[in-house]
Amino acid sequence: MVKSESYKTTNILFICLGNICRSPAAEAVMRHLIDLQGLSHCFSVASAAIGPWHVGELPDSRMRRHAARRGYQLNSRGQQFNASYFNRFDYVIVMDEENYRAVTSMARNEEERGKVLRMRDYFNTYKGRHSVPDPYYGSDRDFDIALDLIEDGCQQLLQSFIRHRN
Repeated sequence: MVKSESYKTTNILFICLGNICRSPAAEAVMRHLIDLQGLSHCFSVASAAIGPWHVGELPDSRMRRHAARRGYQLNSRGQQFNASYFNRFDYVIVMDEENYRAVTSMARNEEERGKVLRMRDYFNTYKGRHSVPDPYYGSDRDFDIALDLIEDGCQQLLQSFIRHRN
């Protein structure tokens, strides 16, 4: 069990290209897992984009529909990542290598670069996958695959964060 009274809130940010598919799904999945553990007082979770295309928008309707079938509500509004986010978040989780390069290029030092983690490094069931592929131009199946990978990665991420806090 996490000794919450002696720890600050762990702030987690998920990143994808447009903040309308993968990162808001990861935000919702992680919040759900945190709530199931009774740890919502220990963690803060958000999501953001590399690009500005969907700032202020709700997540893609297809991702919202697929996520809702699994019990997740995606209702955050799109926002764009910038270097100041390194001050606000303890961990920045990226969905693919393009996201990794974009975010780490904004880091001002090694400490900030060290906050950037790849979702793929936390896959358990899907070890060996190189990223969470962007389903935006894909089929319904692509949205399900993205959610499968996100659920797998978030489960391991949360366990890692809990171990780190103890």
